[in-house]
Parts: sequence; structure tokens; C-alpha cells
Amino acid sequence: MRAPRLDVDALLDDPTTGIIVCCGSGGVGKTTTSAALALRAAERGRKVVVLTIDPARRLAQSMGIERLDNTPRPVSGVQGPGSLDAMMLDMKRTFDEVVESQASPEKAKQILENPFYIALSSSFAGTQEYMAMEKLGQVHRQARAEGTHDLIVVDTPPSRSALDFLDAPERLSSFLDGRFIRLLLAPARGPARLMTAGLSVVTGALTKVLGAQVLRDMQTFVAAFDTLFGGFRQRADTTFALLQADGTAFLVVAAPEPDALREADYFVDRLTDDGMPLAGLVVNRATPKPFADLSAEEAIAVADRLRERDPASLTAGMLRLHADRVRMVEREARLRERFAVAHPRVPTAVVPAMATDVHDLTGLREIGRLLAADLVDP
Repeated sequence: MRAPRLDVDALLDDPTTGIIVCCGSGGVGKTTTSAALALRAAERGRKVVVLTIDPARRLAQSMGIERLDNTPRPVSGVQGPGSLDAMMLDMKRTFDEVVESQASPEKAKQILENPFYIALSSSFAGTQEYMAMEKLGQVHRQARAEGTHDLIVVDTPPSRSALDFLDAPERLSSFLDGRFIRLLLAPARGPARLMTAGLSVVTGALTKVLGAQVLRDMQTFVAAFDTLFGGFRQRADTTFALLQADGTAFLVVAAPEPDALREADYFVDRLTDDGMPLAGLVVNRATPKPFADLSAEEAIAVADRLRERDPASLTAGMLRLHADRVRMVEREARLRERFAVAHPRVPTAVVPAMATDVHDLTGLREIGRLLAADLVDP
């Protein structure tokens, strides 16, 4: 079964498309896809900012920028009427900005200097994913207020699970609103009334496990942070609604491998269940179809006959390589067909593997062209 073709240029040119989210499992080329889409959109006239969460910092190198941080940096060398800025999520800095915007200077200082907050903002599971959504909300609000950008391309965090990006706000909110946190907060709210014998036993046990100083740091943090909690949940809900709104488009990125396409299958189901606007699937690094119209069996048969005459025949070796490539192309086509049967309405773009790594704008431009051309028959 042939999947419908993903019209990448139509998606990029549509003025109602304001956010494109590239998601999928790790190592499938989300960062490259995001950058290539952003560059192509800019060269077709859009005012674009690409937000990446890329620990390898390849995006900065490929765009000729010395460094990326929490601030959009202009990318030079764009060939067209649009503009392109790039930025990289600074997880802790984004968390700090939220605290500073929501609290008084004194309260913000108390939170920012708290050891438990420092650990939470730097390494707590889910914080990176939550802050990616927070930064997306910030950039979107600024773009609408100032007219700086009309398209935001988001490279989602690398994660073990496709659910992390969508679940992070609720997970972090649940943690901050959970029984354990409320237990820690209770003494700060009213020790005379709430510090019962049972609570004393629990906090005594926690002190033995965590240490008195750690427990005090946690209690101090929670007491200070409690007034900000409603703002965090509200902002998370607002950004989640933004992801569901018209004008947002999700692209699931995968490699032509069983595990990656199984993850993509799972992600498509989850996006559909959550009412997220799914634009299509991008299959990266597909094996290019050989130029010669010769089946694997025919190539092997000819190679065997040549080897009988000349065991060192170079032509026979090349024919065997041709057969291997044909079989790889057929294997990948079967995997994509299996996905298309499960999701017959998901448009697909297939990008052939490049001969070399992408390390500059020329490479990103070529990836964008291949995305739009869809040269590999899906």
C-alpha cells in the first residue's frame, strides 16, 4: 500500500502554519530535519525561528553560529526573502526565567539559591521536556506580540519514550502537587495545627533517610515555590492547548528500521488520541534506489557466471553490492508499507541517505530539497 505523499512545501508556505514540532525517538535525525525545514521555510519567505534541544550542538555548527543559547541568534547565508533565527534550550536558564517572572525579587532570590531547586532545575526527570514546552510558549508569545517570527520549528528532546515530551508538564505538575510535597509543605503552613504525632513520625523517618539539611532545603523550597505552582500548571495547560490548536503541525521523524518505525507507530497513535494535529511522517536516511533496473536475483546470477570465468572479477563484486542494495531497498519499502497499512491517512516523505554528514547550510539546503522532492517512492 502506498502512503499519501507529504507535501512539505505546502505545509511550509501555508501562512496559517505557525508551529511545526518534529518528534520521534532518539537518533533518527530530528535535529537535522528541524533545521532543514526551518532553512527551507526561511528561503521561501517565512520569518522562522528554530528551537533545538540538541546536546551535540550540531545545529550551531551547521548554521555557522559560534554558539546557541536561550536567545534567538540570526543565521547568515539565507538565500531568499525570509529570515532565520536559531536557539538552543538552556533548561536551567528557562526555569530561572519562569521563577523570576512569577515571583517578587526577594522570593525569586530565595528560590534560585535553594539547593533543592538547583537540583530540580538542572537534572530532575522531565524538567528538560517541560522547559522545552515552556520555552515554546515564551517564543510564541513574543512572536505574536512583536511580530518577530511567523513560524516556529521545534526539535523535541531526545528521550527513551515518545511520551516524554507530551507527558512532562503533567508529570512535573503532579510531582509538585503530590502528597510527598504537600507533606513537606504542611509544617511550613501551620506547625501548631498540622504537626501531629503521625506527621512527626513521617518527617523523622525522612530526616533519617535524607538528612536534616536536605529535608530543610526541600521544605524551604516547597514553601517558597507554593505560591508559583498555580502559574506553572496554568502555563503548562496553555502550551498544551497551543500544541492542539489549528496552526500547529506535528511531524513524526523515523528511520527505516523496525524499532524506529514501531516507535513512530506508537507516537502517531498517541498524537491522535490526544487530538494533536499530525501533519505526517518523515522517514530519514532511506537507502537510495540503484540506478540499474536489475533485480537482486538477476544480479547474483550474473555475478556467479562472471566469477566462474574470473574469480577476481570486479564486475561480479559490484553486482553483488547492487543485489545487497536492492534487497535493502525492498526491506525498507516493506517496513514503510506495513506502517502505511496501519496508518493509511498519514502522509509520508522519504529522504534518501546522504553520502556525507550534514555540517553546513549547503547540506541543510539539500536535505530540505530532498524532503520536498520526495525522490524515494514510499
